[in-house]
This record gives sequence, structure tokens and C-alpha cells, in this order.
Amino acid sequence: MGTLDGRRLLVTRGRGQASRLATLLAERGATVVEVPAIEIAGPPDPGPIDEALSDLPRHDWVVFTSANAVTAVLGRLVVLGLPPRIAVAPGSRPKVASVGAATTTALRSSFPDDRVSLEPEGGFTAAALVEAFGKRGVEDARVLVPASTRARQELASGLRALGARVDVVEAYATVEPEGLAEAVGRALETGIDLALFASPSAVESFAHAAGGRASGLKVAVIGPTTEAAARAAGLDVQDVARPSTAEGLVAAAERALGERGAGPGGRR
Repeated sequence: MGTLDGRRLLVTRGRGQASRLATLLAERGATVVEVPAIEIAGPPDPGPIDEALSDLPRHDWVVFTSANAVTAVLGRLVVLGLPPRIAVAPGSRPKVASVGAATTTALRSSFPDDRVSLEPEGGFTAAALVEAFGKRGVEDARVLVPASTRARQELASGLRALGARVDVVEAYATVEPEGLAEAVGRALETGIDLALFASPSAVESFAHAAGGRASGLKVAVIGPTTEAAARAAGLDVQDVARPSTAEGLVAAAERALGERGAGPGGRR
């Protein structure tokens, strides 16, 4: 028997990102209900990101915080007719920093000639990356952060506090899919044992579409930033992924729905 036999789990990742998570859950016996809470679109104004990418060497670092940012940058480079790489030559400016295993995997796939020079050791969060930059030193460095239209300010604020000159540029838009409210309503009516969230944007879109129907919904989340968004939205956070990966989120679901532990999710 699978560890999630007979359980109905709601997956809210965007289309094209949910397949691995859904597969892992299904392998454990779960019935997976997929309701993508976000879609990725091009930036409202591509001018700023195109300008930044057209003159990459003026930056010391390019920081990627999601696989979506990697895909967006690659897409804009193709549109601009520029080579699919970040550094113009090995060892040259800019260097590349990455947050999270999925982001690094996307970078190595999209930019095989580039080397990821900095990844945080303390976790897959903006705070961990700021700490890593603090140990390395980033004072007076110019840092480009290709970001979502709904990007948080924690990373930029932390780097600026270290003395970096940070350019946060919208590289893609995170939008609410058409018909989300209806899809959320249908999913909740069928009965959901646990909902899984992999980003604050997904939490916010889902909560907006659900209205009061999601109050108290039991959820597992991929990391502390998503946890904070879920709690602010009135969701009942049962567990947090450790580490912040698809596998970690599946393990969090297993803990949240397991029989062992002190109360739901085994959180003490």
C-alpha cells in the first residue's frame, strides 16, 4: 500500500510544473486533483529586461530565484537574437547565483556553458542567499535580479543592506488563470484532504479565487515564505517541506496525513 492511499491531494502548481509532483504523489497512492493557481506570461513591458540583457557585462551578478525566471530570461535572449548564455566568456562578468535545486537544474539545462557560482547552503530561501552573499562579500557590486511582477522584496532589501546595487527587473508576469474560481470551487466540493502550495503567488491566487471557501483548508507548503503567505490567507498549515523540493513537499504531505506525530502533520 502507498503512504497516501485513499487521500485526495490538491496540487496548485502552474501547468508544466506540476507533473513531477503529481507523479510522486500518485506513486504513493494519492488521488491527485490538479488546479493550477498561476500562469506564467511575458512581462507587461519587456523594455527594461531587454535593456538589462543586452548589456549583461555591466552587472557583477545575475541572481535567479526560480526556474520561471530562467525560462523567461532564455526566452528574451532568443527574442533579442543574443547567445543563450549569461557570461560572455568563462570567468567573466557577470557571475550567476541560484536559489533552489529546481532553479539550478533549469540553469544547467538552459545555459550549459555557464557556471553557477553561488548557491546558499542554509536552505532554498532568499534569506539564505543573502547570508551566502554576506559571507562572500557583495559591497558595491551591481546585481541583476530577473523577477516576477509579484516578486517579494526580501532578497533585494537584504542585498542592498550588504552594500550591493540591485536592479530588480520584471522578466515575467505571474497571473491568475481564467476560470480559476470555478475550478477551485469544483475541487473543494469533491473534498480535499490536503492542498499543496509551492509559491506565495499560488497561495494568493488560490485564496482570492476561493474566497471564504478555503478558510481552514489543510495545506502543506514548500518553504517559509509560502508558509507565511498561507497563514496570512487563513489556511491551516500542517507541514513545511524539508528540503524545499518536490520530494520534500511529498514528504511533508506524508507527515501531515500520517498517523504518527503529535496531532495533524506531526508538528509539535
